[in-house]
Amino acid sequence: MSSETEMRIRIQKYLAEIGIASRRAIEEMIIEGRISVNRELVASLPCFVDPQVDDIRVDGRKIRPKAGRGKKYVLLNKPRGVVCTQKDPDGRPCAVDLVPDLGSRIYCVGRLDAESTGIILLTDDGDLTQRLTHPSYGVVKTYVVTVDGRLSAEQIAELKAGSYLDGKRTKPTAVKVLRKSPAQSLLEIRLTEGRNREIRRILARLGHKVRRLRRVAIGPVTDKGLKIGHFRLLRPAEVAKLRKVGQDSQSEQGGYAKKGKSVRKRKTLHKSGGPRKSTGARKSVGAGKGRSAGKNGDAGKSGVAGKARSVGKSGTTRKGKAPGKRRSVKKNGDGR
Repeated sequence: MSSETEMRIRIQKYLAEIGIASRRAIEEMIIEGRISVNRELVASLPCFVDPQVDDIRVDGRKIRPKAGRGKKYVLLNKPRGVVCTQKDPDGRPCAVDLVPDLGSRIYCVGRLDAESTGIILLTDDGDLTQRLTHPSYGVVKTYVVTVDGRLSAEQIAELKAGSYLDGKRTKPTAVKVLRKSPAQSLLEIRLTEGRNREIRRILARLGHKVRRLRRVAIGPVTDKGLKIGHFRLLRPAEVAKLRKVGQDSQSEQGGYAKKGKSVRKRKTLHKSGGPRKSTGARKSVGAGKGRSAGKNGDAGKSGVAGKARSVGKSGTTRKGKAPGKRRSVKKNGDGR
């Protein structure tokens, strides 16, 4: 790789890092023909840019990132009826409208549908956005859901196992029944991916309509002390925890794979006889002792074969066995 290439960065990563939009949104903008580099539309990916040299524009506006500015992290407890987009064609209020101008463009990390409430993170940190939204990182989001009726044990098991949405199987979920009655049930559901209206669609398929859905936690960050419609800035320690949980989740998944490989490797070695050398040695020693015992006619503990021979030569009797008989056994050998 040339030094020129090493100085460049993927355009979606760069634009996400400076707060234009998330990586996925940037890729959609490229498909829509809204991003250009050096006056030419970006037609395909990957596309590498040098921010210090290239003329990068979004919707015709030249991108001039502010040097040295800090990232912004806002936790909002979204009310019902608010959408998680930058602009809504139907004129509905957007989550970003509930947060004052912080000096940089922030955007929602993931989405909650308009009818759902609960916490959502708004930031201009593209790297953290990737960690919290991409399924490969497996960051857990926790929801409290009120549904009509009482779910059976079979339905709970099906909900935990996952089901097919849009032709693709959802990941397994953790489900806990907090309260139940013939009329309504209160569930806690934990997801590691966020399909479009996933919880509502799966429960509707099981015959239970969702009445209320509230997100109460994103990884280690919860809605504790944050009223609906209010927001607060995340503390540096909370940002560090969110970043760490993304790393740990991916490492854990990789660790499971590595453990599986090591187990298979040990099994292979086991079959090849590697680790069984000591076991085989013990068996051979045991067999040797058994043969020496047979030679000396001793059914008890057999010592070293040399000792057994010396006993036989001295003519001493052990457990009533005649010396002559012991010698005849020695002459005949072990039957080989």
